[in-house]
Amino acid sequence: MSGAARALRLAAGFVLFQGAWFACVIGAARSQPALGIAAVVAVVAILLAWSTNRIADVRLLVLALAIGVVWDSFLARTGVVEYASPGPLPHWAPAWILALWALLAVVLREPMRWLHARPLLAALVGGTGGAMSYAAAQRLGACEFPDPTVALALLGAGWALIMPVLLIAAMRFDRASPIGQAGSNLEARA
Repeated sequence: MSGAARALRLAAGFVLFQGAWFACVIGAARSQPALGIAAVVAVVAILLAWSTNRIADVRLLVLALAIGVVWDSFLARTGVVEYASPGPLPHWAPAWILALWALLAVVLREPMRWLHARPLLAALVGGTGGAMSYAAAQRLGACEFPDPTVALALLGAGWALIMPVLLIAAMRFDRASPIGQAGSNLEARA
């Protein structure tokens, strides 16, 4: 794939990611999470179809979902975040927030490759971006923070740890799969 085609695909992926994020958050805020989840599933399918290493991306998606269940259920159970459209299991991460974890997972390996070998920068981006994402969701009505100061501090600290973990996993999954090894060998020869 040429550099221009890759750049166009990355830009399209960014636009699709943002559109799916908004659809999911607004759907949850309006008590229609299924619509947002459907948008996320469609975008995840597109991004996986475009993936240069689907095996690594699917592994990362499973890991992100597992972390998401634990993290967002913790936030719900402790009352740090109160989710709109919580679903049938009280104090568990709602399906729409888990869909957002899947969406994040498919952009960690390729589009965010520039952060892979920079754990401190990944922590800064994760801590800031994670807290801002939840704050934006709160402003759109998808969640509430009973104590905004505590919520944003905890979200920032949590995401400062979660993002480097996910990016390290992205690097390892990429290298561990046959496609990732072939790509590394090609890059080494260039």
